[in-house]
Amino acid sequence: MEIILLERIPRLGQMGDVVKVKDGFARNYLLPQGKALRASEANRKKYEAQRVELEARNLERKNEAEQVSEKLDGMSFSIIRSAAETGQLYGSVSARDIVEVLANEGFKIGRNQVDLNQPIKAIGITNVDIALHPEVTATISLNVARSPEEAERQARGETLDSAEAIYGEGINESARPEAFFDPNAEFDEDSEEQTAPSQGGGETA
Repeated sequence: MEIILLERIPRLGQMGDVVKVKDGFARNYLLPQGKALRASEANRKKYEAQRVELEARNLERKNEAEQVSEKLDGMSFSIIRSAAETGQLYGSVSARDIVEVLANEGFKIGRNQVDLNQPIKAIGITNVDIALHPEVTATISLNVARSPEEAERQARGETLDSAEAIYGEGINESARPEAFFDPNAEFDEDSEEQTAPSQGGGETA
């Protein structure tokens, strides 16, 4: 289908361009969202008549988006989720979750503005682009962690995807069998338990 773009669409064209797209993309997204018109002769004339108004409206929206971007770009947000010691989440963080986090901080963003190809499924820090306008993008940092304390550690550069990283390298030392075995202890065959070595070394009278 040939359409006239009413705003810049990434990887497609600029405002006023006439481009060919798949019918489904046009019918399900571009036309209902008011981002394009069918490229009929009547619509071409309609666009030309409204071009100045459309360009002015686009410039206004762009200026507003730039103001939001100045505040939002580079900000870091923490999201607390349950996860295994390997870092895999029991669930995921989706665009909807990101919209909610931003809303709690006063930023009204739509799900379709969150550039997240697939949900986040592991703890860690992920950069996510927010399309505030076809020509304005802000990048935020999402710190997904098991707790606020772990979020702070990740922010300092730690990678918490193993028991050793979470609890310290000594965590496995105490779990080794030799850690509970005293080679100098005597073995009581009747009780099958270790006993402390005798201090005197000789027989009693």
